Amino acid sequence: MAIITLNNNSLSSVTSLPAAISTGKVLQVQSTFKSSVSTVSTNGDSFVDITGMSVSITPSSSSNKILCQASLFYMINNTTYGNLGGVRFMRDSTAIGIGGQDYSSGTVVGHDNSSNYTGIYATVPLLFLDSPNTSGSAVTYKLQIKNSIGGDINMYVNGRRNGSNYGSSTITVSEIEAWF
Repeated sequence: MAIITLNNNSLSSVTSLPAAISTGKVLQVQSTFKSSVSTVSTNGDSFVDITGMSVSITPSSSSNKILCQASLFYMINNTTYGNLGGVRFMRDSTAIGIGGQDYSSGTVVGHDNSSNYTGIYATVPLLFLDSPNTSGSAVTYKLQIKNSIGGDINMYVNGRRNGSNYGSSTITVSEIEAWF
């Protein structure tokens, strides 16, 4: 029977990896929490920044990854058009982690085809492992939203159009040490 050794130790006596092996550690975490209700006015043609839903991080190495996580609570209230909200992550001015639907270019939630629907509540979880390929410079991650069907509408982050608070939203980014 062959004996397996690691750094001149039998395999059964090894309690940790050698210090030179990188394991993908979390190096830093930055987060923003929003509990206040805000209104985002948008139309079917463009995404709009969500005020208060951005966070900056400065990667320490260009080979490191940034784990982007968000949870966005919002309500669509509209009596003219069907409701279909598109939500996406942005890294500075670049959309990241988007889906393949041309009409939304984001994670799509809250669809209703009727022309007299008055509200949809949604909590959207977003998760994406990004490769910003930069170090020493701050990178800003933010959330954007739009009505993907068309027409001018209001979306209410964390609540209703009457100002009632129904939820909260957060965006968190973590620098992950490159492990390969």
